[in-house]
Amino acid sequence: MRDYKKLEIWKKSHLLTKQVYSNILPLMPTEERYALSNQLRRSTYSIPLNIVEGCGKNTNKDFAHYLDNALGSAHEVEYTCYLICDLGFIGEDIYNIVNKEINEVKAMLIAFIKHLRDEN
Repeated sequence: MRDYKKLEIWKKSHLLTKQVYSNILPLMPTEERYALSNQLRRSTYSIPLNIVEGCGKNTNKDFAHYLDNALGSAHEVEYTCYLICDLGFIGEDIYNIVNKEINEVKAMLIAFIKHLRDEN
């Protein structure tokens, strides 16, 4: 079992979650509370949650599966933020900052998944 708090990818995804909560969700219109806002919230915290859950697994194969799920959630966050910007709910400045973080998380996840699979 791994200590998720020691993983750089968990730390980075946790910071991304906090960034979305503080910089995007408060700007969303009330009518989107149960639609886009909720979808963004759930997909964002799904990234670190999948990493945490994977850390509790015994094999690299199982861990990689949860990292795959985290990567899927990262793609979901990426598109949701793009849509939110395209609809004019956030400015391009905020979108560009968050999108940079999302791309870093995705790259870290891809590298970690590859590393785990290469060990098998």
